[in-house]
Amino acid sequence: MLKNPEDRRARRSRKLLKESLLELMKEKSFSEISVRDIADAADMNRGTFYLHYSGTAELLKSIEADLLEELQALIDAHIQETVAGGTVRPVLEPLLDFAVSHREVCAVLFASSEASGFIQSLQELICRSGASLVDRWYSPKDSGQTVYYLSFLTWGAIGLLKEWFTQDMAMPREELLAAAQRMADGSAAELFSPAER
Repeated sequence: MLKNPEDRRARRSRKLLKESLLELMKEKSFSEISVRDIADAADMNRGTFYLHYSGTAELLKSIEADLLEELQALIDAHIQETVAGGTVRPVLEPLLDFAVSHREVCAVLFASSEASGFIQSLQELICRSGASLVDRWYSPKDSGQTVYYLSFLTWGAIGLLKEWFTQDMAMPREELLAAAQRMADGSAAELFSPAER
């Protein structure tokens, strides 16, 4: 049975609108971008835009939600291997590869003050997913330590990734992964007392 051509057209239209917004965000602030700008860049009329989104904010949220959903699926796919291995590398590698393959989107969202909700949501996603790892590996007596540790790591990882992109990924991938692992291990060793490890 053939898929509904209307569905294919709708998916194609949404994809073009998202790509157009991201391209425009490279040139100017999100607040300066209108529905007309996006529709023109996608070679569509505004009516087609409004068939899919109520405005520019909803379109931006849709881009962010798509990325976060993909990231959560990646984490879910590798979390058991990570828990069993006692190292963040099994989940960190595919996340880094994902960021590289979506580099332009990530760079635009990281640079946009209007997309700060995305960075906050990304931080929350990583913290939620990492809490079980910390509990399993370190069994902290104080749950506050877990929150501080994960907050430190996630903001650090986001900063590390932003800087890596800014430096045009000059540091070799393996070096970056090793550095991230050392930072995670070193901060855990300092924060959690021997009795808690």
